[in-house]
Parts: sequence; structure tokens; C-alpha cells
Amino acid sequence: MNLKKLRRSIDRIDEKIIGLLNERAKNALAVAKTKTSGGKSIYSPDREIEVFNKILSRNKGPLSNNNLEAIYREIMSSSLSLGKKITVAYLGPQASFSNLAALKRFGSQVEYLPCESISDVFLEVEKGSANFGVVPIENSIEGAISYTLDMFVDSDLKICSQVILDISHNLLAKNPREKIKRVYSNPQVFGQCRIWLQEHLPCVETIEVSSTTRASQIAAKDKQSACIASLLAAKVYGLKVIAKDIEDSPHNITRFLVIGNACVLPTKYDKTSILFSIKDRIGALHDMLVPFKKYGINLTKIESRPSKKKAWDYYFYLDLKGHKDNPKVKLALQELESKCKFLKVLGSYPVKE
Repeated sequence: MNLKKLRRSIDRIDEKIIGLLNERAKNALAVAKTKTSGGKSIYSPDREIEVFNKILSRNKGPLSNNNLEAIYREIMSSSLSLGKKITVAYLGPQASFSNLAALKRFGSQVEYLPCESISDVFLEVEKGSANFGVVPIENSIEGAISYTLDMFVDSDLKICSQVILDISHNLLAKNPREKIKRVYSNPQVFGQCRIWLQEHLPCVETIEVSSTTRASQIAAKDKQSACIASLLAAKVYGLKVIAKDIEDSPHNITRFLVIGNACVLPTKYDKTSILFSIKDRIGALHDMLVPFKKYGINLTKIESRPSKKKAWDYYFYLDLKGHKDNPKVKLALQELESKCKFLKVLGSYPVKE
């Protein structure tokens, strides 16, 4: 088949795709109106994972699953933007890793609200300026983000989804490497790129700032400075990529949480997060965990945090497999509640990535 015929064939396919996309959008808009009139959230993580699973199970190539998922993420994002305006707050500024996580979950067609702190993300959602918030919760190298954990103690917001983001650190600058005198980034990033910096820039000064985005802003104005940040930051701030993937560990992953006011319906791939405190006595924590073993529930994370209200008084943040409405999970949580001083279910949400 010659080039002209191939292009005509593509044009005919595009015409069909446009018609089908608009037909899909009309149905999505009708769904949004039905949800809004019923007081339900337009964004449904449980339905989203169902759609993605169906799409990927039917994929026969040559598009990869990642290609197809990226395409449908924008289709869904466009559908969300047709109904009631969706605003997503994130730990900013623009081009931060939280921004990347928010884009991965919600696409480019919703409204975004960058915030200066994790507490500001919670506040914007609590007061209704944003429908959802995206905050970091743990890094595979640096561990838990303690400030996010602490925010859940007093907040009534629910976890409704999570985002797993592969973290790639890159050296960005206006000029070549040999002209760099200073490198800016935040302390966590320097900790994750220590070996590369010692090998490739041993005599260059490293300066800690509040965020990778702030580092990018400085490097964009100072030709003798560089920053360690995301590829998105290079695009946003007009920087050259001097070196890619300079992190010391290839398995650098950060987990983010999507917070909001809505509870999520069960799927086959749920996780539940809870927060509880215990009475100060020997074997107390062991006793709290017994109900989960009794009902065969797998625990995937446990983290302790000081209550800040009384010396040696702790809260425990725990992740478990299963939805809070699962009968066995319900029984385990009921038994836990009868043993502990305080229990809060932070949310059940789909986790398949």
C-alpha cells in the first residue's frame, strides 16, 4: 500500500475515533450529571480501575499497555473537565514530584492548585477550594513522610486513591557541566544522589533549598548554578538536561495519596489505612495486631508517630489488604476498636498499579 492510501486510511480511522470519543464524552457527561444530582463525587477510583483493567485486558498491540493507559488517562481527564469543575491541590510549586503524581492520576484537563505545604493541601480540600489533594506519604529510600501521617490525626479527610511514582532525578542547568559551580536541590534529593555527585561533581558546592522546583527557579536565573529536579522542571523553567537518572538507587519510588471527602466502593484490589493509639502497657501493640492474624488479614505497613500531646504516647499508622466493608476486615477492626484508646479509618482505596 502506498503512502497516500495509508494516510487516507488513517484519516478515515481518525474520523471514526472523533465520533466515538464525542459519543463517549456525552455518556460521561450524563453520568457526571447523575452523580452530581445524587450528591456523589464525580471522580470514582473504583470505576476508574475497572475501566483500566478492561482496556488493558483487551489490548492486542502494537500499542503497549503503558501507551494505552496514557491515552485513556487523558480521555478520562477530558471527561472529568466536562462536568462540574474539578480542582486538585498538590504540594507545589509547579513541576514538583507531587505535581507529577497529580498529573499521573488526574491528567492534564482538570484544574490544579499548587500549595506551599502539606497542611495547605489538606486545608484547601477541607474548605472546599479543591475537590481532591495529592500528598506524598512514603519514599522507598527515605521512608515515611511523617508530616503527612501527622495531618491525619485531626483531619476528617479520607484517602480515596494512591499514586506510585518512579522518581527520576536529573541534573539541569543553563550551561555545560564544566561551568557549574553550585548545585541546588532539597535535602532528600541530595541524599538520594550522593554517590553520583561525589563521582561527577566532587568540588561543586551543594546548597539545600525547600524544593526541587525552587532549585530549578534559581538555576534558571544563574548560569553557574545547576539543580537536581524532574524532566518536567527542565521544560517548565527552560533548563538543559545535563545528566539523566542520577539517583543512586534504580528503585527510587514515592507513594502519594489522593485525599478527599468521598468514600470509595470496594474493588478486588483494595487497601485500607487506619490510625490508632494504644494504652501504655506491656504487650499492648501485640494485642492490637492479634485480630488481623485471627481473620487472615495481611498487614503491609505499620508506622509509629508520637502523639505530641503526652510524652511517650504514640499513634500507629497501619495499612492492610482489603476494603473496610469486607466482612473479615470489619470484624478485625471491631475487635481492634474494643482494645485500643482511639481508632480512625482513614479510607479504603484501590491499589493496583
